[in-house]
Amino acid sequence: MEQIASFTIDHDKLQKGVYVSRIDRNTITYDVRMKRPNMGDYLSNGALHTFEHLFATYARNSEFSDSVVYIGPMGCRTGFYIVLFDDLSKENVLKLLLDSFKFVADFEGEIPGAKRKECGNYLEHDLAGAKVAALDMLDVLKDWTPAKFDYNFEG
Repeated sequence: MEQIASFTIDHDKLQKGVYVSRIDRNTITYDVRMKRPNMGDYLSNGALHTFEHLFATYARNSEFSDSVVYIGPMGCRTGFYIVLFDDLSKENVLKLLLDSFKFVADFEGEIPGAKRKECGNYLEHDLAGAKVAALDMLDVLKDWTPAKFDYNFEG
C-alpha cells in the first residue's frame, strides 16, 4: 500500500498551528495542530471530546457553515482535521478557526450534543480542559498568516 500523505510529514519537526494537509477535488483538509507531536503532552480524551462538540457546533452554525464538510479529532490527540470546500479563502479559514476557538474559550453552559441520546460517550467531557486548549490555540494563531499554512514553513 502507498503511504498516506499525512504520514510523510516529519512529526518531530511539526509545530502547533494550522496547515494544509491535502487537497482533494473541491475540498481542502486542514491540520489544526494543537499539541507538538511526540512531546508527551496531549489533549485529554475529555477535553478533546468537548472541544470537538463545541468546535463543530460553532463552525456548522457560523457564517461559513456552507463550506464546512467535516471536523474531527486526530487519534493521536494532538489536534483536529477540518475539511472545507475550497471556496473559502485562507483568510476566512483563519477567521473561522479564531472565531471557533474564541467560542470554545468563552463557552458556558450545557455542552451541545452531550446528552445520552445525542452522544456515544456522553459522560466523558471536560469543558475546563477544552477552554485551556482553545486559549492556547488563540495565542498560537494570533499572528498566523496564510503564508504559514505550508508544512514546510520555517519561522
